[in-house]
Amino acid sequence: MPPLDIDSAYTVTPEHVAFYRNHGFIKLKDVVGPAEIKYYGREISRMVQELNTMDVPLEQRSTYGKAFIQISNIWTRSAIVKEFVFGRRVARIAAELLEVAGVRLYHDQALYKEPGGGITPWHADQYYWPVASDRTVTAWIPLQKTPLEMGPLQLCSGTQNMKFGRDLEISDESERKLGDVLKDSPLTNEPYDLGEVSFHAGWTFHRAGANQSDQAREVMTIIYMDEDMRLSDPQNKNQINDWHVWCHGAKVGEVIDTPTNPVLWSSR
Repeated sequence: MPPLDIDSAYTVTPEHVAFYRNHGFIKLKDVVGPAEIKYYGREISRMVQELNTMDVPLEQRSTYGKAFIQISNIWTRSAIVKEFVFGRRVARIAAELLEVAGVRLYHDQALYKEPGGGITPWHADQYYWPVASDRTVTAWIPLQKTPLEMGPLQLCSGTQNMKFGRDLEISDESERKLGDVLKDSPLTNEPYDLGEVSFHAGWTFHRAGANQSDQAREVMTIIYMDEDMRLSDPQNKNQINDWHVWCHGAKVGEVIDTPTNPVLWSSR
């Protein structure tokens, strides 16, 4: 097997940074190579299968349950997945797009939309996160070429600055209310090439369509935050849960510097 590369620098241009700043997201080509996707994707899928506890038939689940199989912090269970999640290439892109000196890990999360899986309702990720600033970003990394029928990520431009809907958890209600407000807003709904990765801000509203194919839509996500991010007072029950699960040991008002939130890239 040829050497795997998940640490070399990717050229992030001033135009990339400006696009991300204005739109709240960006899609970049050839971020992860085919060999890397094959090698790490195989292990991620193995771990998803091993750790998945969902045994309710798809047709009997809630909207959220139909959206995807969700497995988080796989890096703590597999040395190979840890190697991928700790890769400096994607982490450096995240830091440069956020315009911060460095980034630390919030957590990783595999999102596998099964064949026949339903929509992912409109939502903004940061509703769930007890963090003190908007310097957060999710890298959405498909582990296969992802055509429209598989339900790729849909991103609504400029919504990282929108205040409406920030109190909505992902649900039928968020899909209905945000869908109505955003119906005339610019939406990016495009297929993903193999190796293409999108980065979206914590407050950027997004959704995904149903998986109408006969193949699982396999996606790995890595959530990054400013290396100087401080824990804020939780604003809802979900933020309380996230504090204790993903930021265990962090204290309100202090930098989220815990064993499970390591710095993954820094220019300092």
